Amino acid sequence: MNLDHALIVSFLLFGTGIAGVLLRRNAIVVFMSIELMLNAVNLALVTFSRLRGDLDAQVLCFFVMAVAAAEAAIGLGLVIALFRRHASIDLDRATLLRS
Repeated sequence: MNLDHALIVSFLLFGTGIAGVLLRRNAIVVFMSIELMLNAVNLALVTFSRLRGDLDAQVLCFFVMAVAAAEAAIGLGLVIALFRRHASIDLDRATLLRS
């Protein structure tokens, strides 16, 4: 796989993630779309790191993975709180989370 193919796949993954965040109202699908965008960034970082021949971008990729893990944990906590309050995970109903 050369640089062009990896960047095209990364761009398509990121575009799919953006479409999922903007078009869907289900909280789980939105979180999966955010994960897709973060993985697209990771693919681009690893591709550029391989192109340059250094490990700086790959180290940054590990930080992105840590942020993605924290986002998933916090996001799933918010989804559980939303479901307990509204008995639904529709983001249109999540205008207020305070009780």
